This record gives sequence, C-alpha cells and structure tokens, in this order.
Amino acid sequence: MAIIETKNLTYTYPGASKPSIVDVSIKVERGEFVLITGPSGCGKTTLCRCFNGLVPHFYQGELKGEISVAGEDTLKHHTYEMAKYVGLVFQNPENQLFALSVEKDVAFGLENMGVLREEMRKKVDWAMNQTGIYDLRERSPHEISGGQQQRVAIASVLAMEPEIIVLDEPTSFLDPLSAEKIFEVIYELNKKQGITVVLVEHRLDLTAKYADHLIVMDEGKVRLEGNPREILNNEETRLIGVGIPKATLLYQMLKKDGLNMGGNTPLSSEELADQLLEMLKAK
Repeated sequence: MAIIETKNLTYTYPGASKPSIVDVSIKVERGEFVLITGPSGCGKTTLCRCFNGLVPHFYQGELKGEISVAGEDTLKHHTYEMAKYVGLVFQNPENQLFALSVEKDVAFGLENMGVLREEMRKKVDWAMNQTGIYDLRERSPHEISGGQQQRVAIASVLAMEPEIIVLDEPTSFLDPLSAEKIFEVIYELNKKQGITVVLVEHRLDLTAKYADHLIVMDEGKVRLEGNPREILNNEETRLIGVGIPKATLLYQMLKKDGLNMGGNTPLSSEELADQLLEMLKAK
C-alpha cells in the first residue's frame, strides 16, 4: 500500500482565479526517495502542503479529489494530527527556528506532543547526532550558519520520528557545497532509517542521483512521473523547462556525436566520469 496517494487532487487558493494543482494523481511507496521538480509556480509547494493538512485546514480554499497519507485522510485530520506521520521542512529555516538554543528548538515539537522528559532527551540527542549538530546544542539558532540552521530544522522534524519527511527546496539559501551536505544527510536518513523522503528541488545537478522516483510538474499538473534516468533522458522534460543535470546533457551530446558509452544515463558527474573511465579501459 502506498504511503502517500492522491486521486484527481485539485486545489484553488481563496480568491484565486484558477487552481494551483489540477487532477494530480500520484503514488509514493514507503521508503522511497521522491524528487518533485518543475518550473516556478507549477504547484510543487501547494502539493506538499496537502501532505500534512496545511491545505486545506490552514490555507482554506477549495480542495477536490482524494488524498491519503500514512493511511489517514488529510481532509479529516488537522495538521497537528498529521505531524505524527509527516514532517515538513520549509525553504527558509529561520521560519522554523525561534527558541533560545538549538537543543530547545529540536525539543519543541516533542514538548507539544507531551513526550516524557527522559524519552525526549534520548530523541533530541539522537536527532542532533543524526544531523551532525550535537556540538551546537547550546548555541543560539540565529548565531549559526544557514547550512547549520537547515540541519536544526531537519533535526527538529526528525526528533518527532515521522514516517515521511517533506522538504520544500530546503537549500535554496545555501551555496552548492553546503547544499550537497544537507542532501547527503537526507539521503542517509532515507537509506538507513527507511524514512520516506519527498524533496521539492530544482537543482537536479545536486539531487537527481539520490532519487528513485521523479515527478515533473507544470502548470499545476503532473506531466511526467517514474524512473529519474528515463525521465531526464526524455526531450519533453527539457522542453517543460526542467534543469537537466549537466552530466546527463553531456552524455546525450556525446551519444549524438556517435560516442556510445553504454550503461545507464548518468545523473551526476561522478557517474559520467566512471563511465568514461570504463570505456577507456575497454579500449
């Protein structure tokens, strides 16, 4: 059974002249690393807000269709109820951080859930260790770097042990190196803890290699969905305006020029380099 499933989901914000998402039908399996991409304003963020009940309970508006997350109908359950299953990490970490110390921020959600102090201590320490911020626990969240702040935001969600983590362009304020480190943390959580990850991101050079399920949206609709290698090798994807990874583009150009390296379509420069080396060895 899919951990997230939508059927003909259509949503219009209050006062809007047209829907933000239209007839969206997707399935996310438990333990998947799902990447959602597409041009600005295509409905990616709105779809993510549906997963934890922010749409429609907080944003109001009109929602049609069906949505099930971790076996629950989000239309019938408010965001605070869905927080047990879904953790949402926002674009700007400062929107999620407000306590006097990193440790207190990570503990905030657990305090609201009424978790006992001893258990809370264990969960907070575990989440900080998982995200590499344990040494920062007594620091103010507003005195640390953007990359560290984003790790705190992820840890505060992780401490609540959700089955699903949804991240909405979590590195848009970070340089590529800091972003890469955040994506590695997310990937580790997916592979080692089995947490289902839904990542909204346009920087596919950094993220495509982690995904095992790619969803491409445009004008509120799902245009393409499935295997990342197949979709990113598809001309339609480029025409929609998706930023194809440079390694994938170079592979396609070399193939057109008659240099067939065989193997899968590379999604990262490391994969492309490995394929070139194999080809050179074979010669």
